[in-house]
Amino acid sequence: MPSYKCLKQQEYTLGDYSIVPLRYEDRFSIMKWRNEQIYHLRQARPLTAEDQQRYFDNVVANLYAQQKPDQILFSYLEKGVCIGYGGLVHINWIDNNAEISFIMDTQLEKEHFSEHWSNYLTMLKELAFKDLGLHKIYTYAFDLRPHLYTMLESNGFHREATLKEHCFFEEQYKDVVVHSLIDSDNA
Repeated sequence: MPSYKCLKQQEYTLGDYSIVPLRYEDRFSIMKWRNEQIYHLRQARPLTAEDQQRYFDNVVANLYAQQKPDQILFSYLEKGVCIGYGGLVHINWIDNNAEISFIMDTQLEKEHFSEHWSNYLTMLKELAFKDLGLHKIYTYAFDLRPHLYTMLESNGFHREATLKEHCFFEEQYKDVVVHSLIDSDNA
């Protein structure tokens, strides 16, 4: 398993769930989920196997050795099986903040959305605040999934901003909603 030079701890666990440095073997499951959920991602077109292979070979492979990468990506596992992925992206090492990214197996969204998001956030908060020493983590979400906001707020996040008509989706301008969490131990 690869490891991130910038992390003291490589695996975070919560019961049967864990996040580990993004595994190469999960790349095509991730591609499938991204293509199925393209409507809420900043992804212009469906990914091909070649796109995904190129991304893992040229971007992901180079993240592990960096002391301050611009993103740190994880496989989200249930009993060792990948059921999602995400991480911290657009990391700003000067201001100590990062955007949260996460998607799960599309089949889990309807029944287990809040459960998996909450598990993931619990582990990611520990990693972001205790391991990396970040001050703030946040989400940047197209206003398409209101159930996301309820889940974020139940996990301590606060609605920080609404960027009016900030993205163009299905021939309409949509708002972008930003939720954030500041490290309460170092605020």
